[in-house]
Parts: sequence; C-alpha cells; structure tokens
Amino acid sequence: MILDILRKNDAEVIRHDERLIITSVPNEKLEEVAKELFSANCYYATGVGVDERGMSQGFAIYHIFNSENEGKYIVIKTFARNLTIPSITPVIEGANWAEREAMDMIGIKFDGHPEPERLILPDDWPEGLHPLRKDFPYNKRPPSIKPKSRVKKKDPNTIEVPVGPYHPALHEPESFELYIKGEEIVEAKYKGFHVHRGMEKLAESRMTINQIPFLAERICGICGFTHSCAYCQAVEDAAKIDVPERALYIRTLLLEIERIHSHLLWFGVVFHLLGFESGFMHTWRIREDFMNLAEILTGNRKTYGMNLIGGVRRAIDESKKRKVMRIVEGSKRDTVEIFDNVMGMRELLNRMENVGVLPKKEARGIGVVGPTARGSGIDTDVRIDHPYAAYGELEFKVPVYKTGDVLSRVLVRYEEVLESFWIIEQVLDQLPQGDIINENYTIPEFAIGLGATEAPRGEDVHFLITERENKV
Repeated sequence: MILDILRKNDAEVIRHDERLIITSVPNEKLEEVAKELFSANCYYATGVGVDERGMSQGFAIYHIFNSENEGKYIVIKTFARNLTIPSITPVIEGANWAEREAMDMIGIKFDGHPEPERLILPDDWPEGLHPLRKDFPYNKRPPSIKPKSRVKKKDPNTIEVPVGPYHPALHEPESFELYIKGEEIVEAKYKGFHVHRGMEKLAESRMTINQIPFLAERICGICGFTHSCAYCQAVEDAAKIDVPERALYIRTLLLEIERIHSHLLWFGVVFHLLGFESGFMHTWRIREDFMNLAEILTGNRKTYGMNLIGGVRRAIDESKKRKVMRIVEGSKRDTVEIFDNVMGMRELLNRMENVGVLPKKEARGIGVVGPTARGSGIDTDVRIDHPYAAYGELEFKVPVYKTGDVLSRVLVRYEEVLESFWIIEQVLDQLPQGDIINENYTIPEFAIGLGATEAPRGEDVHFLITERENKV
C-alpha cells in the first residue's frame, strides 16, 4: 500500500528493505504524499533538514514516517528548490516543530507554514545565519542584534499569562504564553531551547563516528543510553554492521534498567505534585537501587560509556547477574506495594481521574509518542513495531489505556515497570556467550542510516548521513 502511494505520486525509491523505505518525492507532490501516508496509519516521527551541497544538489528535507501496518520507517526526501519546500504542517500538525527547526538551523523556507516563527534561535540572533550549514564554523559566536518587536493579535476576551523562562515551578529554562478565557486555557505557546548546546554541530565538526556515542548519551540526563543506542544503530544500519548477539542482550538489559529508573523518577515527581510526599520518597528510594545497579554494570550511575559502534565495551559476568536479580526481585515487591496503596487512596485518584485528558485523535495529530500516546489509546512501541537489540527474542506486553487522563499515563508507566522487570529476568536467563563487539567494519561515504529506540518517554529516532574520513 505504501509503495502504491509513492508510485502514483512519481516518487523515486532509493532504498527498500525489511525495515526502511527511502524515497525522493517531487516538491509539488510532497503535501499529497504526506496526507496519504498519514491516512494510511503512517504517523509522523520527525523531520531533518540537511545541507547536501558537498554531495548533491544543495539543501533537502527528510520527513520520516512510521508505518504502523507494515512495520517500516518511510523517509521522504525533497530538495529545496531556491531554498523553498512546501510545508506539510497544514495536513500534519506534528510536523510544525521539525519544519521550524529546519528554518532556523538550515535556512529552508516552508511555503504555506501556518506559524513561520523562530523555534530554536534566540530573537537577537542575526538574520541569514544558520548554524547547521556546513560553511558555518562550529566556534563562531555572531554579535547580537536588536530583536524585532512582535505584534500579537489578541482576543479582547482572553488574558495572557506569561510563565517563565525562570519560574519556581519549572525545572528547566522554558517559557509559556498562556491565553486564558475565564478559567479555561484556550491556547498555549511554548518557547524552549534556552540552553541549546549545538550537539549536532559539535558531532559533525569535531568528532569521529565512534566518538559520538559518548556525546549522544548526554543528550538527555536520565535517558542517555537509549540515545547512544539509537545513534549506534543508525551507523550500524548505514554500514551494514552485524552486532554480536551477546552485545544486543547487554544493550537490552541497560535499556530496561534506564526505563525503570526514569519511570520511578517520573512517579516521584507526580506524587510530589499531588502532595503525596511519602510516595515520592519511596519511589526514589527504589530508584536509588537502580542507579547503584547502573554503576555496578557500567562504572557510573548514568549508564554512560557502554555503547560503541558494533557492540558494547563491557561484558556481564555471573557475579553481576546475581546482583541484578537480587535488586530486581526486591524492587518488584516494593513497587507493587506502593501502587497497591496508591490505588486505594481515593484522594489521590480524584486528582488524576479525568484530569489533563488528551484524546486519541488529538494525540495522533500532534505526534505524541511513548507512555503519553499509550495512555491515549495509541498502541505503539518501537520495541514491538521495529524490534531492535534483543527485543525480538523476548516476550512482554505493551500496556495501553484509552481514557487519556493523568491516571491512564500513571498506569501505563506502572505496568511498563513491571514488564521491564520481566524483560530483565529473561535477558539474564537467556544471555548468550560470545563476543561483545564487532570491530571488523568500514564506514562507506554518503550512506544513510536510521536508528530508532523506545526511550522511556517515547520514540527516539536518530538519522544520519556518513561523510568522508569516518565523519557524519
């Protein structure tokens, strides 16, 4: 069905295998292709703007879709003629940020975009400078300019309430413009990226392919291992590298340890906001065991420094397996006990039931992923839809709830933690012998690679094009 959509819209298929379709679509057909793919249960994953002047015709956008029916990623490439590409945001709302990022960082204009405002670059950044262009030096710091004044169209019946970028309720610098009518928030505008670190520019400018995993795992403070996995898988896909089975199982183990400690952190924050401080303390007490476990397995408490292209850096011996099992068994009992108590506390349930409802249709339209999507009835999980690491060899369930409220998102994460315990037990029971890394490979030039994982908070896609001299 997907190929039929592409063929009838004059698309050129560049690559087609069991997990990925890469195709080039004419500009005038892009919006129609995107609309038809979305209608065929291909939800929008992300978009990547690329400066290809060193290898082809200039600038391009790669829109990446995830096919729920066929279990493949579909990558739609379109060249930016005169630096302009038709916007697909009018038909797929979830493409909004990806297109605006490409506007800022590459300088591509999206014709028909409903909100062509800056997303990442600050207001005092000079016009015409785009940091991810290849000719922009990574260490350049342009002088600030006077920001343009913005005239806002305002409904006289609404009140604008600014929150942030620095506010006691926010854990990171970010700002919200809330528009309130009565007691209802009718619109919210978000501005983040105040501490943007330029990791993509640093990776392509200063690092070789096998140094980047150590940068990728620092994209996120609590889910770094899943980023290094997604990056390594992208390179392994581009270079057709076979990863030893033992390494795949070790990656799976660490991914699930990371999922558990991330979800436990999330539970603690939720309970704290609900005023349930004892629940906050107990969930973080259990989380501490998994931070210590990460240190036993990797040498530090954040699962850093394990992934390399082709495998992992450290093996797991019988002594470490026993320590993992001991912690998992005790933590499972404690987690079940806490949630048995939570589900019996009506004062907590009242604050979660029918609160913050995100309907399935709206969730799919804006591209929601992970536990939030599954709490709104969207049955999606990269571990099942696009098996990676050792997940294709393991048994586990993906919890899905349909109500879309806070309670549904809590229950999804709780059941995921229980499934993660079960996955870890299977990994340790089935852990194969053999090598932990394959270093016998070469990196081809200008090869496309895509790696995807199910991070604790949802789908994590890394897309890259290899360069000369082991660069991306």
